[in-house]
Amino acid sequence: MSGAEPFLFPDWPAPAGVHAAMTLRTGGVSAGPYKSLNPALHVGDDVDAVMRNRKFIRESLALPSEPVWLEQIHSNQAVKAAAALMPPQADASYADAPGVVCVVMTADCLPLLLCSADGRRVAAIHAGWRGLLAGVIGNTVAAMEGAELLVWLGPAIGPGAFEVGAEVRAAFVQKSPAFGEAFRPQADAKWLADIYRLARIELNALGVTNIYGGRFCTVTDADRFYSYRRDTVTGRMATLIWRD
Repeated sequence: MSGAEPFLFPDWPAPAGVHAAMTLRTGGVSAGPYKSLNPALHVGDDVDAVMRNRKFIRESLALPSEPVWLEQIHSNQAVKAAAALMPPQADASYADAPGVVCVVMTADCLPLLLCSADGRRVAAIHAGWRGLLAGVIGNTVAAMEGAELLVWLGPAIGPGAFEVGAEVRAAFVQKSPAFGEAFRPQADAKWLADIYRLARIELNALGVTNIYGGRFCTVTDADRFYSYRRDTVTGRMATLIWRD
């Protein structure tokens, strides 16, 4: 195991009894481009190494149960987290019972953690631009049943690194002109997109204003974060939330 800090803990005023963490790329046993704390089984890493990494995460964070891993498909699907033989195809999960661990995996896409102000409901969202556009945040907020929410935006590709085509900007602006402020023009009809700003605009439109985080860039911080855009073959970070 590496001696570097393996976790990032959200800086947000979550109520007592709500616990959250994000794994970094250090502290595990994976080798090569997956070095070292990769928890993802779908990226080509050695299965034994991944399972050892998951065991390390579970024990280090004293998780109350095995995280409910998802088969993420860049959709708008949010499911209630529950133990299952096969990971559900979804990009968000939520829970209203103690001891259930919601988790998403990312390597440039935006992980969001949600909790209700009373600490009774928690959720985790994987939001790439496709999921954002499709409404994964809105579907998850709806599943929180009108609770007053706190949201943490975890590390994602930063606004200086996320270049997209004009068709991506056009799709967001067609959904709402407000999204236009999250794009800056570049040469060759390209745009720089601020995924943090896109999420904040969406959350604000849903009436959610208690938003924290959103100050990292996975592409430029290679020591701490995996980045698909930077490396293509790489591991994933896991972002987890649960309640007592």
